[in-house]
Formats: sequence, C-alpha cells, structure tokens
Amino acid sequence: MISLKSSLEEINQMNRGTLMETLGIEYTEVGAGFVSAKMPVDHRTLQPSKIIHGGANIALAETIGGLGSVLLVDYTSFDVRGSSISANHVGTAKSGWVRARAEIIHRGERTHVWNIDIKNEEGKLISTIRLTNFIIPK
Repeated sequence: MISLKSSLEEINQMNRGTLMETLGIEYTEVGAGFVSAKMPVDHRTLQPSKIIHGGANIALAETIGGLGSVLLVDYTSFDVRGSSISANHVGTAKSGWVRARAEIIHRGERTHVWNIDIKNEEGKLISTIRLTNFIIPK
C-alpha cells in the first residue's frame, strides 16, 4: 500500500505492466495536495506529425491527479475513479521530456478537483488540464 511516506522508487514501481510504464511516465515529486511527473517525448507519445499527442498528455494528467487523490484518502476504505477531464492544448513538444504538476484545488469528501499543467523542456505551458475524481467507498 502506498502513502505519502512511500519513496518515489516504491511509487514508481506501481507503474510496472501498466499504461504508465508503456508511456514512460515517472513520478518525480509527491506531497499532500500535489504530484509531479515527467514523460518522454518519443515514439511512444508522438502523433504522426512528430509532436506530442494530446492524448498522451491527458493520460499523464489523469495519472498524476489520480495518484494525488490516492495519497489523500484511506485507500483501504476508498477507491479513486476519474469522473471528468478537460484539456486545453496550447503548445507542443517535439523531443526531450514534458513535465507535469498536479495541484488539488478542491478536496471534498466525495470529489477531488485537480489542476494539472504540463510544460515542455523550455518551461513553456503546452497543456492545462482539469480533472475531477470521485472518492467512493469500497
């Protein structure tokens, strides 16, 4: 079971055999109310025109916002499920890494709302995403 006390290595190990591993997503920082990660811009995440695929950015955003909610609830008693996601793609990346940071903006008993910004290696915003998670009893 992961928690805020888990190491980044332990948290990253959860990605084995998942979409996150396929996309190369790596968590880089976690805390109460925020999660940061990076994802490569390569053959796994590019669209045919050789720029980052918006869907890859959305997968990155839902990944880190979901983990953020998991870290804020008693995961032995509650499940976290994404319920809504909205993205605005305002820039692009062609190589290197993109870096994302999710910050909680609403922490209710049954819903969490996250703002996720994704930037290219130059620090330019390429996607800004809003994610709502349901917190449901097991």
